Amino acid sequence: MQTKEELLQDIEALISYGREEPAINPALLAYLNLDDLISTKKKLLERVGKLSDEDKEWLEQFKKYE
Repeated sequence: MQTKEELLQDIEALISYGREEPAINPALLAYLNLDDLISTKKKLLERVGKLSDEDKEWLEQFKKYE
């Protein structure tokens, strides 16, 4: 199981993917509990639409921890 810090890093990376900066202030995520962070990460991964092979490869790094 990932630590809260690892989950925060993954979520920040998923939120900011393809952008110069995160779409949400990552500091706000620190107030969520571990279950909320796991759920948030899972939902972000599920919402991924059509991706290029490069994008899919990038996302695989996050799925390995599930």
